[in-house]
This record gives sequence, structure tokens and C-alpha cells, in this order.
Amino acid sequence: MATELYVGVVWSGETWLGVGFTKSGFDHTAAFDGIGDCWARYEETARSILVSLPVGLVESGDPTRECDALARSVLGPRDVAVLTPPVREATRKRRYSTGNRVHERKSGEPLSEAAFGLSDGIAMLDELLQEIPEAAAVVRSAHPELCFRAFADEPLEHSRETAAGYAERMRTLAHYDRDAAPTVQKAAEATDGAPVTIADVLDAVVLAYTAQPGSGTLRTLPADPPTDRKGLPMELVYRADAPLGES
Repeated sequence: MATELYVGVVWSGETWLGVGFTKSGFDHTAAFDGIGDCWARYEETARSILVSLPVGLVESGDPTRECDALARSVLGPRDVAVLTPPVREATRKRRYSTGNRVHERKSGEPLSEAAFGLSDGIAMLDELLQEIPEAAAVVRSAHPELCFRAFADEPLEHSRETAAGYAERMRTLAHYDRDAAPTVQKAAEATDGAPVTIADVLDAVVLAYTAQPGSGTLRTLPADPPTDRKGLPMELVYRADAPLGES
């Protein structure tokens, strides 16, 4: 019988980076050209796959999802890391000018260039989950900043791209698991030249820790997530002893 895996996946803009844990700890790092390749690798073994991109998209109207608003409310200085995703149709556009025009027509709000920069990854993930019901039962959305916030039990202060941000996130992981430092080192060494940053590795690792059974309870923002018109949950997953951001 295959070993059950708990996987964190981030999209770097050209590569899907997966970090896999077993129940006992780090197992491997893998890089993929597409989310379909990633799913093919894990469909027989993964109990949970947490992806750093939004799942569940707005078609029209207010573009702000409840899960994103709740995440911003608990992230303090890092609330800027949570972007409002493009409406579904806009994620299929190749150019920002076109995507922004569609998003504004459908939602009444402008689309940030940073959010549009995620469009290719969001669209690929959205199509996979609509086409393969088995994937939709395993793959869920989790924002790395929210996962770090939950493990730290307080808002983080620094950007993931800075030295201070790296140190802050390493302290957070080490507080959660005393073996986190060698785990991150193993995960980084196993990227094998993939075009990813150490910040990407840290994000994938915190998602894998969140997916892996451990202390705290696997929770969502909001606690009772709505679904979009395709039936996909509009949620963000995290692990904590107590709920965040909701009374």
C-alpha cells in the first residue's frame, strides 16, 4: 500500500513546486510544468493537497471573497499579501488590459496587476478542479501568509522576500516543529535547479505542515465556506487550536 502524502503546492509563475510530507515528516520536493502533471503525481497517494492559489471564483458582482476579507482582517501588516482574484472570465485573458476590462465590466472594480499576474495559475487550477471531481475532493486553497499567521499565533511583520521575513518565518516553523530547519534545508536542496526562490520553498513547506496531521485543528475561513457557481468552495485552509477572525 502506498504511503499517504500531505502536500503543499505553490505556483512560481512558471513552475508548480510541491513539498510532500508523510505523517512522520518530510518526504520529497518535486517541480512540475503544469498542475495536471502535479495531480498525476499525487492522485493515488495524496490525502490532502493545499495549493497557494485561490479556488472558487466570482463570476460577477462584488469581487471580494469573504475568505480573503477575513484573512486580511487577521494578518495585520501582511494583509497586503492577500489579493482579490480576477473574476473567472478575466483569468482566461492573456493580457492585463483585456483582463482588467473584463474584470471591471463584470465586477465594477479595477483589477490589480499583481492579481492578474496569478491568472494563468488560477485558470489552470480552476479547469483541473472542474474537469476532475477526484481532484476537487483532495485539492484545497490555503494562503501561506495565513498558515504562518496561524502557526505564529500573531501577525507577522515582514515580507516573505526580505531577510527579516525569512528569519521570522523560520522562527515560526521552528516553534511549530523543532525539526523545521533541517526540513526546509532538505526541501530547498531537493528543488534541483527549478526556477523557484527560498520564499517559494518556505511557502510550500508551511502548506505541507498545515496539510499534515499535527497539533491544532484544520480549519477554514470562513468556518462555513460558500461555493461558487461551479460548486467549488471559496475558502482558505489553516491549522490552529482556535478559530481566527470569526467570533
